[in-house]
Amino acid sequence: MKRRTLDAVLSASGAVVAVAFLAASALGFWGANFTNTSVKEQLSQQQIYFPPHGSEALASPQIGPFLNQYAGQQLTTGAQAKAYADHFLAVHLAFIGGGKTYSQLSAELMTDPTNTALQEQVATLFKGNTLRGLLMNAYAFSVFGEIAMVAAIATLALGVLMAILATLGFRHYRQTDDTMTVGT
Repeated sequence: MKRRTLDAVLSASGAVVAVAFLAASALGFWGANFTNTSVKEQLSQQQIYFPPHGSEALASPQIGPFLNQYAGQQLTTGAQAKAYADHFLAVHLAFIGGGKTYSQLSAELMTDPTNTALQEQVATLFKGNTLRGLLMNAYAFSVFGEIAMVAAIATLALGVLMAILATLGFRHYRQTDDTMTVGT
């Protein structure tokens, strides 16, 4: 096989791979931007704010160490959603339910359906756990956005590297004598 033919095939293949990596990178950046924008828009619309500095809620050792960094801020990111769900809502829901879950209290309510205090607890736990679930979904999507960003950066780097290697391959192709064969 002629050396020039091998150089042309490898360089063209490298160029195709470079274009594929660059296209994947563009899609990754788009996906990351779409995910992060959607999470921020959806969370902003809920108008949830963290308790302000010095509030009684942040004085709690179960809440304060995890939420002090966000004190007074509007909840707009996945990380904030996770912190709020895990260290604000979960603590309050555990207190409201006396340590019991929605499922446990709901089962109790079925045995005593006229208990209005229990009805209120079950309703509050249902709403609170629903909000927790929605916030954790926002967090999960924000993680997908972070993964997409890392993948986009990696594929961009690989695409640029492959483009450089393909360019060097084409340069070598032009400099190679047409009579050379592979192995000479």
